[in-house]
Amino acid sequence: MAYRLLGSVTEAEDAVQDAYARWYGLPRSRQEEILSPGAWLTTVTGRICLDLLGSARARRERYVGAWLPEPLPDRTEWTHAGGGPAGPGPTNPADPADQIVLDESVAMAFLVVLESMTPAERVALVLHDVFRYPFAEIADVLGRTPAACKQLAASARRRVSPAGAPVPATGQADVVRHVKEAWESKDIATLVGLLNPAAVMTADGGGMVATALTPVEGGARIAEYMVAIADKAPGLELLERSVNGVPGLVAQRSGVVMTVAAFDVSDGRVTRIWVIRNPEKLRPWARDG
Repeated sequence: MAYRLLGSVTEAEDAVQDAYARWYGLPRSRQEEILSPGAWLTTVTGRICLDLLGSARARRERYVGAWLPEPLPDRTEWTHAGGGPAGPGPTNPADPADQIVLDESVAMAFLVVLESMTPAERVALVLHDVFRYPFAEIADVLGRTPAACKQLAASARRRVSPAGAPVPATGQADVVRHVKEAWESKDIATLVGLLNPAAVMTADGGGMVATALTPVEGGARIAEYMVAIADKAPGLELLERSVNGVPGLVAQRSGVVMTVAAFDVSDGRVTRIWVIRNPEKLRPWARDG
């Protein structure tokens, strides 16, 4: 829940730890009065995230370039495919971070839409539409009436633009594979054919690595940009990997992940590309887990 609200693995972990610290800080008698510790922790975590979202707005206004949510790997897939041993720890299927990527509500497209909402809208939508919390309980998190929370969720839904024809995972994987092949062969014409003419590519380098500071718009411009990058980045290896549970691409050099790209595909063409290059956001993709 915290990851969906914040779009940051590190901040989500901190929020959950803060909530548990508050729980264990309660007197034993107070803990025993709480009928549902899980509901209490959810409410407290929601309030913590709400506060963090408010302060994050100011931080992200100072962010260099576009801010994108942190991408999540399928760590079992990543360890096996990356050649690392499959063992306990980060590759354990019971790991919450691994369970997150099983849900489509963490697809990059959805997380990016959440960024356009107010903190209260985001909390109302995620708690109600994703986790099925009743508005009476959401009201406790937001400090508003259930009716007001219902209005916030309705307002948030209007920000979610209607999607084109749904693309099955296998279909999206095929499109992403063709993008990879065209990028590797520097085939601009094929890339243009795979991209929607109105496609948009947004990159997040956080001012730490070189990348486009503003979105690149138009299939032809994106294709030219991708080929230009290929010319300037010899030695990069492209891998087809799940990004937030959806087929994507990972670029690495000498075994170190340099870039993670997530895609939105509609009607057989790429409509959006989100490129995450900020090294701080790529820590979950490190070989050691």
